[in-house]
Amino acid sequence: MAADQFKSQVDKVWNAFWSNGMANPMEVIEQVTYLLFIKRLDELHTLAENKANTLGIPIENPVFPQGTDDTARRPRPYSDLRWSHFKNFSSEEMFEVVGQNVFPFMQRLGEEGSSYAASMKDARFTIPTRELLVKAVDLLEGIPMHDRDTKGDIYEYMLGKLASAGTNGQFRTPRHIIRLMVDMTAPTPTDTIIDPAAGTAGFLVMAGEYLRKNHPEIWADAASRDHFNRLAFTGFDSDASMSRIGSMNMQLHGVETPTIQRRDALAEQHSVAGGDYTLVLANPPFAGSLDYETTAKDLLQIVKTKKTELLFLALMLRLLKNGGRAAVIVPDGVLFGSSKAHKDLRRMLVEDHRLEAVVKLPSGVFKPYAGVSTAILFFQKTSSGGTDNVWFYEVKADGFSLDDKRSPTEADDLPDVLARWQSLGVAGSEEAARPRTAQSFLVPKSEIAEQGYDLSLNRYKEVVHDEVVHRAPAEILADLAVLEQEIADATRKLSRTLDA
Repeated sequence: MAADQFKSQVDKVWNAFWSNGMANPMEVIEQVTYLLFIKRLDELHTLAENKANTLGIPIENPVFPQGTDDTARRPRPYSDLRWSHFKNFSSEEMFEVVGQNVFPFMQRLGEEGSSYAASMKDARFTIPTRELLVKAVDLLEGIPMHDRDTKGDIYEYMLGKLASAGTNGQFRTPRHIIRLMVDMTAPTPTDTIIDPAAGTAGFLVMAGEYLRKNHPEIWADAASRDHFNRLAFTGFDSDASMSRIGSMNMQLHGVETPTIQRRDALAEQHSVAGGDYTLVLANPPFAGSLDYETTAKDLLQIVKTKKTELLFLALMLRLLKNGGRAAVIVPDGVLFGSSKAHKDLRRMLVEDHRLEAVVKLPSGVFKPYAGVSTAILFFQKTSSGGTDNVWFYEVKADGFSLDDKRSPTEADDLPDVLARWQSLGVAGSEEAARPRTAQSFLVPKSEIAEQGYDLSLNRYKEVVHDEVVHRAPAEILADLAVLEQEIADATRKLSRTLDA
């Protein structure tokens, strides 16, 4: 299905919910996500069924067991809970089956004690009428859930609607920016990856897709498969709905039991044990500040501030093992803020750990949801220094227009960012010799220290002005005199003509 077609389908679903009185965009997204999840479960069962029939063996790990679901008021065969079955029921029967059988079944799917089970415990089926359910099922029927790219596009498109509605201050990180950060950090099969402000788990999903593409050896080893499905991915979000959506999103992308939890990672009561992770990928909230009384005390020991963007950076340093690495989007103020907390945190990244790169993004990257200027920081936790040179890159184009429309364009610096980043460790790389007038260049740690640990690209970039040769003043005055004489002569001639 072409992108415009499925967007049109999602628009129709969205409008159907709104016209039926469901005006909360988060609730709409939750309910649509549940339906898409149920649809995908049926597709997964069908794949296992087809494989079993082809090989002439019993079905392996069926999603829907044999027998009858006796947990509801009206017991039904588990086969009735499949999308391909109940989509053909009458509206009254479909509404009853989905509300009383399918939805409770979906809630019970996670392993006992898993984050999925915890997230789904408070989930509610809130589609108000059978007519709306039938319409939604009909409209979602044509969306192919087996295509991981399509699923990603669906979530991204729906989240765009959430952001434009201004709910909860949520706005998505563009997938091509997430992909750049994942490609630059190059996750490995042994990584333990965390996003402490995960939202719908976009960074974790992209990291999983990177591993599938670049490390197929995962599937040849039972221990590696188990690590991928259980231990490799952790995400926290303070919003319960986001945690549920993120948990289902990961399962839809083939990660069986990731840790996706509702948790305010900055709060004292939700403090997380440090040193457990090898890779942080995140775009934490920029706005707002926290009360000292509710903020984790160990974070305040790292940096004394109420600003969430600084506290999240401190959290990432605490979460990482020594040798662990991070890619995090920060507002420009983090790079040059003059408060003691800003300066202390930058000094810490440069002197106590290894700051590797500052990739400056154009201010239109988050439009139409926000016009904030941002950069991506890449660093490694060492607890013993290690910063030598910091690599700066000024992204001027990301493949889309920088206005509210964000239309595709040919201008795109992101492939060059990745290629130059990957060349940094290669002998003879030209990056070391690039001048400060170039789009990317290296700055030694000593110079950054001399500048008070200012990390703004413009502090170090050299701007070359084109030399303009001006004419001598005497020459200009002579030309003006000639022009004045010509004007006087023309005026006298005109006067004689009028008098004749």
